[in-house]
Amino acid sequence: MLIAVLLETLPHEKRVAATPESVKKFIAAGCDVVVQRGAGEASC
Repeated sequence: MLIAVLLETLPHEKRVAATPESVKKFIAAGCDVVVQRGAGEASC
């Protein structure tokens, strides 16, 4: 299964679709994970 973590698209959107810990769990479960560059930057 492929899981994609995408960049936020709405103004002032500060949600994070994944954390480093959740990505590790997805990978350990056998999933492929792709994170779009810049995803989650607004949450910092």
